[in-house]
Amino acid sequence: MPHTSIESQVAEFNEGFEAQIGPDLARTFAREQEALRSAGVPSSVVSTGDVLPEAMLLTASSEEVRLSDALSAAPTVLVFYRGAWCPYCNITLRTYQRELLPALAEQGIRLVAVSPQHPEGSEATSQGGQLGFDVLSDPANTLASALGIVTAPSPEARRAHTQLGFEVSDSNADGTAAVPFPTVLLVDAAGVVRFVDIRTDYTSRTEVSDIVLATQRL
Repeated sequence: MPHTSIESQVAEFNEGFEAQIGPDLARTFAREQEALRSAGVPSSVVSTGDVLPEAMLLTASSEEVRLSDALSAAPTVLVFYRGAWCPYCNITLRTYQRELLPALAEQGIRLVAVSPQHPEGSEATSQGGQLGFDVLSDPANTLASALGIVTAPSPEARRAHTQLGFEVSDSNADGTAAVPFPTVLLVDAAGVVRFVDIRTDYTSRTEVSDIVLATQRL
């Protein structure tokens, strides 16, 4: 079965989405994405060679789990996503389920996804995408903050969200609109970060081929 890039799937989605929401809202989101690209990655973000900090996360069933226990002292691809409400996240996670997870399993590498949403949102993400890997909640973006990857939708984008019938803060465990930049980390069995890819524009995501290449260098 031929692989389809996330970029091409996003392009196809955007074509239909922009036609659905109309030109005004489409321009609002385009301005936000351009501002995010222009601002670039913050200077204090996680980098290769860093040791992953400990954090307490929540499973989809609301049980507390330490990050170190979730990683099980195994090499792990750690994916930070915004939430079940984000179509670009759903496209990405489903692609990782279909194309990345089998490749990681062959190498004994775990796959874990993390967002700031309520555990119920993690469950919705997992069930909606029929995901076969752990989907965890990072309440108040504690882990994401320690990694320096926290951002938030612009006020203009939040008003556009309201017009579309949802509010990011309703999805988050801490009631704020803070979300992580879409980020992929590869950590080794000792918890040392060996690969980092941070995407400030949330419509752009790390391709499966780039992650697989990084794992081959472990």
